[in-house]
Amino acid sequence: MAKPATRQQHIDYCLRALGHPVIEINVDDDQLEDRVDESLQFYQEYHSDAIVRNLRKHVLTQTDKDNSYIDIPNSSNIFTINNVFTITTAQSATSIFSVDYQIHFNDIFDLGGSYGGVINYEMTKQFMSLIDRNINGMYEMIEYSRHKNRVNFHANVLKDIDVGQYVIFDGYEAINPETFTDVYNDMFLKKYTTVLFKKQWGLNLIKFEGMQLPGGVTFNGRQILDDANAEIEKIEEQMQLRYEAPPHFFIG
Repeated sequence: MAKPATRQQHIDYCLRALGHPVIEINVDDDQLEDRVDESLQFYQEYHSDAIVRNLRKHVLTQTDKDNSYIDIPNSSNIFTINNVFTITTAQSATSIFSVDYQIHFNDIFDLGGSYGGVINYEMTKQFMSLIDRNINGMYEMIEYSRHKNRVNFHANVLKDIDVGQYVIFDGYEAINPETFTDVYNDMFLKKYTTVLFKKQWGLNLIKFEGMQLPGGVTFNGRQILDDANAEIEKIEEQMQLRYEAPPHFFIG
């Protein structure tokens, strides 16, 4: 079985799934490219395997401080940013004389208390994580605009960060299929691209509905289109039930 590892191999695979070259698939090359883009966009938006958590660093400049925002490179394809940290903040939390350490030390539950056990340990870790996020992070003071590739900082929080200091972005970004080519062999992506090709095929043929070819053959674009729409609805439902990542959950 062919294992698509490039964009073109992915296209060829999906065309063969529709019957090519035995059957002529009446879809233009540009239309095929558009449907692949559409399929990848849907895949990256909803499939849990299409995104990965990543940390990106940025050296703060005076321009960043003056603007109260930081522009993210267009190539990063970041979907969400959960939090922003600085290197010095992360290091200061390790000192026993820091305010952060003292708050952690005084506020966590006693692991050897009356509850004990793994459950209490896990609850304690979540509680420590919640405290750390509220103390060290800036998540309540930032706003990420995905289409602008920009992180806005509210309440002038950048004024306390020195120029030249690293700012760390904690977020999720889409996996680049040109770098990690196994994406093109993803079962869901192949099915979804194929059915989008089928829908485009039906839309193209429906313009010639009723036209009779030599030998009495007629185009049946309406049936192809209806079948494709039904398959799309089914696949997108399966996406929500099987592949979509659950919403983030925390106890507070």
